[in-house]
Amino acid sequence: MEVMIAVGIFFIALFSILGLVSQMLRNARAIQMKKGVDCGMVASQTSNTNKLTEEMRSGDFDDLYRGYEWTTDTYEVNSNGLFQVDMVVQRGSGNAPVDSKMSIILYRPESAPGRISKGGGGIGR
Repeated sequence: MEVMIAVGIFFIALFSILGLVSQMLRNARAIQMKKGVDCGMVASQTSNTNKLTEEMRSGDFDDLYRGYEWTTDTYEVNSNGLFQVDMVVQRGSGNAPVDSKMSIILYRPESAPGRISKGGGGIGR
């Protein structure tokens, strides 16, 4: 009788561990499949500069992510060098759906004055 109880407990523990391992493998596969492109790379490149100018820029990721393009719109949101950078990453160009969108605020006091610092307004942009 004791052996049967021990075997039963052993199999319950074994199946619980197998279920847990199976769930972990499923989660690992789900994480690997989400290999999309996001704006993090563009944001890191933009934040590496000490000076910003109000402008729109665009480019691609070369061989790293073929077919994906990025666009940034940089503008001053407050005087004294506070800039907002709006970033968009999409596959292809034109009216393609947006894969990733992000806005960051950067304080760059060494930048040339933008529309707000020059007295041109621009809050509503």
